[in-house]
Amino acid sequence: MARSSCLSVRVVEGRALPAKDVSGSSDPYCLMKVDDEVVARTATVWRSLSPFWGEEYTVHLPLDFHHLAFYVLDEDTVGHDDVIGKISLSREAIVADPRGIDSWINLSPVDPDAEVQGEIRLAVQMLEDVRGRCLRCHVLQARDLAPRDISGTSDPFARVFWGNQSLETSTIKKTRFPHWDEVLELWETPGGPSPLRVELWDWDMVGKNDFLGMVSDNTLHGSPVPLWGNLGALRLKVRLTEDRVLPSQYYQPLTELLVGSVLQPVEDDAASPLALLEELTSGDCRQDLATKLVKLFLGRGLAGPFLDYLTRREVARTTDPNTLFRSNSLASKSMEQFMKLVGMRYLHEVLKPTVSRVFEEKKYMELDPCKMDLGRARRISFKGTPSEEQVRETSLGLLMGYLGPIVDAILGSVGRCPPAMRLAFRRLRQRVEERFPQAEQQDLKYLAISGFLFLRFFAPAILTPKLFDLRDQHADPQTSRSLLLLAKAVQSIGNLGQQLGQGKELWMAPLHPFLLQSVARVRDFLDQLVDVHGGDETGGPATALVPPSATMREGYLLKRKEQPAGLATRFAFKKRYFWLSGETFSYAKTPEWQTRTSIPVSHICAVERVDEGAFQLPHVMQVVTQDGAGALHTTYLQCKNVNDLNQWLSALRKASAPNPDKLASCHPGAFRSARWTCCLQAQRSAAGCSRTHSAVTLGDWSDPLDPDAETQMVYRQLLLGRDQLRLKLLEDLSVDTPPEADTGQGSGATEGVCSDALTRQREATTRLLEVLADLEQAHEEFRHQEQGTVAPRPLVP
Repeated sequence: MARSSCLSVRVVEGRALPAKDVSGSSDPYCLMKVDDEVVARTATVWRSLSPFWGEEYTVHLPLDFHHLAFYVLDEDTVGHDDVIGKISLSREAIVADPRGIDSWINLSPVDPDAEVQGEIRLAVQMLEDVRGRCLRCHVLQARDLAPRDISGTSDPFARVFWGNQSLETSTIKKTRFPHWDEVLELWETPGGPSPLRVELWDWDMVGKNDFLGMVSDNTLHGSPVPLWGNLGALRLKVRLTEDRVLPSQYYQPLTELLVGSVLQPVEDDAASPLALLEELTSGDCRQDLATKLVKLFLGRGLAGPFLDYLTRREVARTTDPNTLFRSNSLASKSMEQFMKLVGMRYLHEVLKPTVSRVFEEKKYMELDPCKMDLGRARRISFKGTPSEEQVRETSLGLLMGYLGPIVDAILGSVGRCPPAMRLAFRRLRQRVEERFPQAEQQDLKYLAISGFLFLRFFAPAILTPKLFDLRDQHADPQTSRSLLLLAKAVQSIGNLGQQLGQGKELWMAPLHPFLLQSVARVRDFLDQLVDVHGGDETGGPATALVPPSATMREGYLLKRKEQPAGLATRFAFKKRYFWLSGETFSYAKTPEWQTRTSIPVSHICAVERVDEGAFQLPHVMQVVTQDGAGALHTTYLQCKNVNDLNQWLSALRKASAPNPDKLASCHPGAFRSARWTCCLQAQRSAAGCSRTHSAVTLGDWSDPLDPDAETQMVYRQLLLGRDQLRLKLLEDLSVDTPPEADTGQGSGATEGVCSDALTRQREATTRLLEVLADLEQAHEEFRHQEQGTVAPRPLVP
């Protein structure tokens, strides 16, 4: 049995940000921190005071986190990035609304002296004798304190207040992980009872001491009070899901009901769990549910029948062919998530070469006269400022130079499309043909597939490559406009040219001949795509999205030798190319190098960040492994930026998640000059001074399948509809079976069929309610077993 905490975040956009550059604009990006640990960084949006990011993150967290913070910064090529403002959300504020936060939130100013982080460990006793009461405060240690000195450390000491008395500990130099182990005794003075307050300070030889944070009886879990200003705002969507995942056997009855839903006739599914789930969910919840269901059925080798079941329901209730799969139904969302889960590598193979060209070449292209900037277009002409016609002709040629390879790559990709996707499209086409067999509706079988493949897969990826991992950065305004033109063209091809010449975008007319020519090729492509034969589903139970032997992540990193001689300088780091699979973490001098050095993933026992002060380098992580003799070995790796660091940390933690011998603590510094740079301990084998963060990972399309976690989420959604189920059962029971009328054998047979269907619905509803009650009882029993846990005490300003 496991507890899980999942934070779903969408950094949507910003508005009215202040200008930080001499150009009167800014280059904003967001940092997301959980308990002062950076877990994600958005891409930079260049030259914008109202940036749109649209970036989504799923962060798996430990259950005892305290607050979430968003920092908006202006990226500078020279010097440090300017901090624009921040938003701080406590865990309590996030869980206050089960639907989550979805609103504009004003940025507050950032005061470096108020930026508090870390934890302190105390043991407090109240003693009493003939002299009175004495408060005995044992100040043990602190960890993860904020760095206040240029060395990246602090010189911390603690000050304890009780009533009008105060005492101080000694000062420990150059560390963020002090060990005091000092006992301070304060005697009660006349007056009312007073709260205990412990403050941490950074000692400075010159100037005033810097505040590091405090804890008290009244503010153990407090957070900074925001001061709203005119720093602009962020639109955020934040939802926290905390749950208890039971052992697999508890979910078996519900799993059997879900599987039974997709294998039964659509006409008899009025009371099935899937039918009820579709009625209960909408919007973002429906998208999350679709992802969970697709993963659940993928793990059982039944994604094909699941999608076919939803397709049959969607097609059966569609009366207007023009609205087929146009809504955000569970069928549409599930097919969309299915393509992302199994087809992302395929998408990258098809689109990445041309999309990368668009980013790198930065050509000016524009067909809309209302948006043409003739001054910007001057560089494409050697005869002064070009005319609109010249810009249009040049832009058309450039667009065709990108659009042609994109269309050729898509239409020539039949053999690269994953078999699971091709099988799903084959079933989709079959259901549409059965429902709409008329000759005038023959294009529907093509539109149903191209609507998903072109309009919901390829076109969105071209429009926003960053959101599909095609690029590390968002496009600048000029490149973004070029991508929009290409995406519109691909959409028109996916619509089989049905809307060409209509609407307000008549300026697209120069592209129409090419688009119409491509439409005929699209029909042939789709015919070939569904010409596939095979079983109902590839894979089987416990199928993983990424096989253990497949590469989860690869790229260049700077590696430090494990035992370098002398000082550990930046020159001890050597550039190596790394590959990570579910089995090995290997590296070589170059990607083409034949000889690789491999570290078994099963030997990894910690993957953590390293303080910048350890090597005077940013974005360094450590991989701690254990050999057969039980000895620990540490490999230090430097990443190119904070995003790269977070992704490597997440990938390594996921790959090593099943390992049994994980470390609970480690050193975030390095052992240099006969001591640890973080806690100043002199023994190399000294216990770690900071807790590890193995539970903090980023969710993405390549996450391993977890059937129990997926089923738990489905169970929670069904609980929301339990009252609706009960009402439905009561309504069914109140319907008396109509007496047999003497109107002929046909009527009696029809009534018998209706009676049988009603009986099956009652039985299905009753069984589902029993399964939900059993799961609820199991959760209640485990909850009682877990009572009595204590959360850590965070420092607050």
